[in-house]
Amino acid sequence: MKIKLGLIFGGMSTENEVSVMSANSILKNLDKNKYEIFPIYISKSGEWYQYDNLENIEINENMQYMKKLEDIMGYLQSLDVLFPVLHGLYGEDGTIQGLFEILKKPYVGCGVLASSVGMDKAYTKVIFDKANIRQAPYIYLKKYKDQYTYIDKDFNEKKVSLEEAADIVEKEIDFPVFIKPANSGSSVGINKAKNKEELKKYIEYAGKFDKKILIEKGIGGKEVECAVLGNDDVMASCVGEIKPADEFYSYDAKYQNEDSKTLIPANIDEEVSNKIRKLAIKAFKAIDGKGLSRVDFFVEDKTNQIYINEINTLPGFTKISMYPKLFEAEGIQYNYLLDKLINLAQE
Repeated sequence: MKIKLGLIFGGMSTENEVSVMSANSILKNLDKNKYEIFPIYISKSGEWYQYDNLENIEINENMQYMKKLEDIMGYLQSLDVLFPVLHGLYGEDGTIQGLFEILKKPYVGCGVLASSVGMDKAYTKVIFDKANIRQAPYIYLKKYKDQYTYIDKDFNEKKVSLEEAADIVEKEIDFPVFIKPANSGSSVGINKAKNKEELKKYIEYAGKFDKKILIEKGIGGKEVECAVLGNDDVMASCVGEIKPADEFYSYDAKYQNEDSKTLIPANIDEEVSNKIRKLAIKAFKAIDGKGLSRVDFFVEDKTNQIYINEINTLPGFTKISMYPKLFEAEGIQYNYLLDKLINLAQE
């Protein structure tokens, strides 16, 4: 008897289009003999649709394949396993995972806590600090209307102007720095600043995407990534290296610039690679991860020092995404990986 699998994609975040690309790849690689697939599209405005074309997902071009779901809870209850392919807010942040928990339905990926902590980079940093995993020096700001609050290492708050916030960054960590919204993915809203004027401009820009803003010291070195798979018994893939076409791995460099390259395995020492694999599993377990994640690191050029960048609890699953490619390099094919994730959900 086939497993009734709900493939949920789209979503209300800035990564709706990336999610659709991921869902397309998954749909084409799922074993149709094992699974009866029920694609479900969530629009940018939060409406749920049953999607009837099992060959190719083309949102907005083929609206005839979509029928609005009136009884969302009842429809989800009728399925055996749920596979969220949702990136960013409302999909990767624990909110939809909470819905699945209420419905008592098995689902692919991390639970509520790991998803919410993994999504909010400000709080991921607190966990990684506690786990003693090295991170780049950073400043944490909150924005409310046009006012900023500086949060120090002991979580004391101080109201500051944009100018004062820039002064703190210049004094404590210096340039170059990366400015990012705390809750965002696919590098949306992230910029690199080399001076104070750029910093102020990019703090304001990041504030359009989230009320929490992180400013991190730029690490001169390689950007590397490691995929993890498992619940309690967790395995790590080999380490891959990002060769961005732009100055850093921006949204455009990831999805729109074909000059961006990935190197699998990464051009790093075996000892460094093994350390990264162990740290990836440690980071995953530190946030209470389940199923899958991709953990991103920097390896500093001069020292070979490893710095954790972030953890992605629902990484991209497109044909060019690092998560499946890293496991493919280990001999684990895309379709087997999907089967394994669904099995881990059922556990």
